Amino acid sequence: MSLNDDIALLSLVPLFADIDDDKLRLIAFGAERRRLNKGQQLFREGAPADCAFAVAGGSIVLTRNLSDGGIEVIDTVGRGTLLSELAMISFVERKFTATAEEDSEVIRVNRPLFRRMMEEYPEVAVIVEARIKTNLQTMIRDMQKLAPRFG
Repeated sequence: MSLNDDIALLSLVPLFADIDDDKLRLIAFGAERRRLNKGQQLFREGAPADCAFAVAGGSIVLTRNLSDGGIEVIDTVGRGTLLSELAMISFVERKFTATAEEDSEVIRVNRPLFRRMMEEYPEVAVIVEARIKTNLQTMIRDMQKLAPRFG
């Protein structure tokens, strides 16, 4: 894949959609591609997260361990999905296990690279801040919908 292909992919990711191609070029240049074989884990629930992954091709199944020892399938995601975006700006643990459902490819965006982007280009930090606010507002609305169930 070429650098231009990586830029095109990153522009599909909602977090990066409003970032211009020159800045996406810097992210793509500093990122690394990784191939996964069918059934290969990308990361495991509870592991420390130091980067995010943009799905470049194939599909990734996301699962969570249940308290009874079972496994819950959360979702299956494909091209243009960003996994663990918060890991690009903060120390967090992986909230789920990600496993390639088929031969797949991802682009790894590490925390130092993304932090550098936010420091050098404050408009990127503004975009990230807006995304985090939107996510928090959505989470609060979802919790408010559930509140009547708990008295």
